[in-house]
Amino acid sequence: MTKGTTSMGNFTRKRTHIRCRRCGHNSFHKRGRECAKCGFPDAKMRKYNWIKRRVI
Repeated sequence: MTKGTTSMGNFTRKRTHIRCRRCGHNSFHKRGRECAKCGFPDAKMRKYNWIKRRVI
């Protein structure tokens, strides 16, 4: 079996992220069981100061 492009070509059809129950975005990782946007199922919402949009 060769490594590289031929092996990685099989990964394109699967969905890694599904809809999150808390924030509703399509960013809940199926295998990792954590939302990339809000951090569900942790108790606190995932938020950082560098994410906030700057108003000029």
